[in-house]
Amino acid sequence: MAKVRVLDMSGGEVGDIELNDGIFGIEINKNAVHAVIKNYLANQRQGTQSAKTRGEVRGGGRKPFRQKGTGRGRQGSTTSPNHIGGGVVFAPKPRDYRYSLPKKLRRLALKSALTSKVVENEIIVLDSLTFEAPKTKDMIKVLSSVGAAKKTLVVMPEKDENVVRSAHNIPGVRTCLVTTLNVYDIINHTSFIVTKDAVSKIEEVYS
Repeated sequence: MAKVRVLDMSGGEVGDIELNDGIFGIEINKNAVHAVIKNYLANQRQGTQSAKTRGEVRGGGRKPFRQKGTGRGRQGSTTSPNHIGGGVVFAPKPRDYRYSLPKKLRRLALKSALTSKVVENEIIVLDSLTFEAPKTKDMIKVLSSVGAAKKTLVVMPEKDENVVRSAHNIPGVRTCLVTTLNVYDIINHTSFIVTKDAVSKIEEVYS
């Protein structure tokens, strides 16, 4: 099992923790990670884009000019795509981009993402993370003390409104719960901050 040092909120080392190899020490599967991130981004799409085809735009009731004798290319309607104000060829229409992936593949990708944070020394385990009141400057101080990067994901075992509100206005910092953890957020953030309780819950939920 991989050992990771445990820090307090001031950045001091208070011990270490052994991580479950079944979750934080598997062989990284890049294909699974790519597939799940692609699926996540596709599922975020609204799919509301729309344009009119030549049959839907206004006009085109009569032939714009006679067939022969003008020296111009023959035209039958002003709704043709090569006319200004004409329709769009293969116009996009509202559609649902969502699709699903097997649970085993999603679980493999999540474990691969978590393992990558351990391998690249980007995981930061805290003894605890609590604030008496929501203050942005307190969260900034903690992030600076533990050596977090500009893009940081803070994972909590349960929702703590003070922590969420303290991090809300810091650019590049995002908070989430163990139960809402996803591959995209893990990969998209450089530092992965997690409390000891959250590590235990991750191992319990995803083992």
